[in-house]
Amino acid sequence: MSHQRMSRRQFLARLGATAIGLSLSAGISPQLQADEEYVTVLPLVYNHAAYARVVRVHAESAATWDYATSTWFGNYVDQPAVDEMMAAGLCTLTGASNAAEAWQILLPAYQPGQMIAVKVNLNNTSACSYTANRIDALIEPVNALISTLAARGVRPEDIYVYDAKRSIPEAFYSRRRFSQAHYLGNVAGCSGELTTFSNTLPDLLVRFAQPKLLMPRYLTDLLHQATYVINMPIIKRHSSNPLTLGFKNHFGSLSELGGAAPDNPHLYISPTEYYEADKHPVVDIYANANIAQKTVLTVGDALFGGSSANATPQPWATFSGRSPASLVFSCDPVAADCIMADLLNAEWPFPDHGYDYLRLANRRGLGVFEHGNPWYPDYRQIDYRVIEL
Repeated sequence: MSHQRMSRRQFLARLGATAIGLSLSAGISPQLQADEEYVTVLPLVYNHAAYARVVRVHAESAATWDYATSTWFGNYVDQPAVDEMMAAGLCTLTGASNAAEAWQILLPAYQPGQMIAVKVNLNNTSACSYTANRIDALIEPVNALISTLAARGVRPEDIYVYDAKRSIPEAFYSRRRFSQAHYLGNVAGCSGELTTFSNTLPDLLVRFAQPKLLMPRYLTDLLHQATYVINMPIIKRHSSNPLTLGFKNHFGSLSELGGAAPDNPHLYISPTEYYEADKHPVVDIYANANIAQKTVLTVGDALFGGSSANATPQPWATFSGRSPASLVFSCDPVAADCIMADLLNAEWPFPDHGYDYLRLANRRGLGVFEHGNPWYPDYRQIDYRVIEL
C-alpha cells in the first residue's frame, strides 16, 4: 500500500470537498480470520478488504519545547495546532470533509446518554501532580478530541477520561476545555472523580492464557458502563515490554498488576524465564469484549514521545533533532501499534520480540500486523498516510 503525504494546503482544500464514502463493516477483513478458539473481532473496522488505514499527522508548531528550558515540557504545546491535527487525522482516516462528519462515520449509532470512555496514560503521575518532566498524557489532545466529538453532537457529559491506576494531575485537569466531561483517576483528594472496581462483574474478568496468572483480575467498572472506548496511548519505549503503546495502555484499566512471582503480569511481557510469546498478558487484556468490541478509535500521542516509560522527553534524530510533534490515528489497534512501534524502532531500535504481542493480536483477530520502515515504507496491508501541517 502506497505511503501518501498531504500538505497543509492540500488538507485545507480537501475540507471543502465532498466526503468520500467509506462504509463500516460489522466484521473483519478476510486476512484477519483468527486461528484460536477464543477469537475476538473488532466491531468497527473499515471494509478495506486487504489493509488497515493508519494516519500520522505532523505539525512542528504543536510541540515547541527546546529540551533545554527547565520548565515543564507541557507548557510548550500549542492547542490550536493540536486542534487542527485532530481534525486532519479524523478526516484523512475516514474520508470525511470535516471532523463532525468523521465522527458520524465512526459513531453512527451514538445516542445521548451513551458513555464514551477515553483511556489516557498517566503512568508517571505522583500524588496529584505530574512527576517532574517525565513523559505523561497531556490535556491538549484530549481537548481536541472532545471538541470534535461535540461538533458531531456528542454531549461532553457522556465522555469519561480516565486512568484507573493513577491520579488526574491538577495541571491536566485545570487546562480542560470541557468541564462537563468527567475525568477519573484512582487517588482520593486529587482532581476529578474516582474510578471503581467492583471485581464481581463476570464480563470484566480478564481471561489469561498464561495458567500461572491465577489471581482474578478485573477491568474497571467504567468499561462495563461504556458503550464506546477511545484509546489514547503515548508513543514511548518501555524497560520490559519493550513498548508501551495502545495495548499496554490498558494495564491502567486492570484491578491488580502486582502479585508475587509467578502470579504477576509484568513477568510475562518481556523475555525472561517466564516469557511465552503466545501467552502475552496485554493481548489477553485487550481481547476482553469491553475493550476489543467497544473501541472505535486509537489516537496515539506522539507530540513528544519517550525513550522509556518514565523518561523525560528528548529530541528525536529521525525528526531532525526536534519533537515528533505527531498524532497517530487508526480504527485498527494492531495496525496503530505497528506504526507507532516502527517509529520507535527507527529512533531507538529494540529486539524483534517487541513485536510478539502484535503478531499474537493479529492471530487472535484483533487487527492487521505488519512490520516495516515508516520512513521508507513499503507496507502492503497497512495504508499508511502522513499529513504535514
